[in-house]
Amino acid sequence: MKFNSNKITIFTIAAVMVLFIGISFFACENFVPNNAATALVNQPNEALSGGATTVFDQSVNAFALPVPTLSSQDELLFFVGNSFFNQNWVQAPSSTTARDGLGPYFNAKSCSGCHFKDGRGQPPASIGQLSEGFLLRLSVPGTDKNGGPVGDKNYGLQFQDHAIDGLLAEGIFQLQWEEISGNYPDGTTYHLRKPIIIFDKLNYGEMSSDILISPRVAPQMIGLGLLEAIDEKTILALVDEQDKNQDGISGRANYVWNHITQQQQIGRFGWKANEPTILQQISGAFNGDIGIRTQYFKDQHILPTQKKAATFPNGGETEIDNDDLEKLHLYSATLAVPARRDITDKNVIAGKNIFMALNCNACHVDKMVTGTHPKFNVLSNQTIQPFTDLLLHDMGPGLADNRPDFLASGTEWRTPPLWGIGLFKTVNKHTFYLHDGRARNLEEAILWHDGEAANAKNGFMQLKESERKQLLQFLQSL
Repeated sequence: MKFNSNKITIFTIAAVMVLFIGISFFACENFVPNNAATALVNQPNEALSGGATTVFDQSVNAFALPVPTLSSQDELLFFVGNSFFNQNWVQAPSSTTARDGLGPYFNAKSCSGCHFKDGRGQPPASIGQLSEGFLLRLSVPGTDKNGGPVGDKNYGLQFQDHAIDGLLAEGIFQLQWEEISGNYPDGTTYHLRKPIIIFDKLNYGEMSSDILISPRVAPQMIGLGLLEAIDEKTILALVDEQDKNQDGISGRANYVWNHITQQQQIGRFGWKANEPTILQQISGAFNGDIGIRTQYFKDQHILPTQKKAATFPNGGETEIDNDDLEKLHLYSATLAVPARRDITDKNVIAGKNIFMALNCNACHVDKMVTGTHPKFNVLSNQTIQPFTDLLLHDMGPGLADNRPDFLASGTEWRTPPLWGIGLFKTVNKHTFYLHDGRARNLEEAILWHDGEAANAKNGFMQLKESERKQLLQFLQSL
């Protein structure tokens, strides 16, 4: 091959070099890099993860700020919603009538009990520790009348390890870990862990013999309204159920029941995209996690073996007024996404190019434009970098919980947004990733990828150690 030095530009040389380097260190069986020729440069507005709604904050409060474009009136309502998010609910009857009605069974006393500083929950740190920001979803095989999961006859859809005074909690469980070791092709060792749930005590009878248990950690709250503002057509354009482009990735949408509108709707939120809107997500969490009844969810979830609970006072037919629920809705929808950091660092830029060459952005889509938000216009028409497609992907047997949820199978998970993941340690003092917190760092999270993500994981394993570190540095910048 001959190059005419008078005609070729420096940019072209750089692109060719990146192409050949990319091909050399990403080559592995069944893996073809899609973007190895990407130039080592930043794009315009690289730091603005949330478009014009981005905030520049790297402190412990990085996830707790309103979008800066809120009106002064909505900002006041935001801080009222913040108080409802952070303050504890109490057992009824109470002189604090606006905040009574806790339980009778529950997982937390406040929203922040799971989402501390609007951030991420974590697995119990020690045997016997009560869960906070970590819970167990339950179901048995089959579907309900709306296509959703069916709860256990004695424990319903969620195991609740707290109860109001005078009642026994549903029981006690402990979390143990199975250690798994492996090696990179270069000989470097790695260690993973897999959760094992052990029930020490069940106070309301045995669980079904075919019980399906899925441990979950509470995700960070940032950017929810921006994700809700993405037009459905934008999401569906990313669907490739038959893998027509033959990249091994075949994401699909989950369609779930909207209890508020009483119709099927595309799912966007939750680990299996099993919630259609923010309003339903927060209403369902109030009801299932804290035991607070809203106008949309009025069930106290008292099962036949728990009849004593029905004799205790409650906070009324609805225990949070709709006006207050709407303030919390605004709060949850307008929590801002913090800006990216270290975007000019050469290792971060190189890591981004590795991320693209490994085709990680096929699922963790790095750029979208929001449509018109139905309620909060400040979130409309924003160019955002969420690093998600909001679709379901088969992640293989290692991550499987074997618990279907509407159309989501037992091996499928929604692609989680990556924005903010580099700030977990600052905000929540831990670095536990994936749906159940099994990954103790980002490297372990990548190594758990399988199924549709197997090629990307295998490509990561083929990298030099220095290149793996560059990819991790890029992820830390998000």
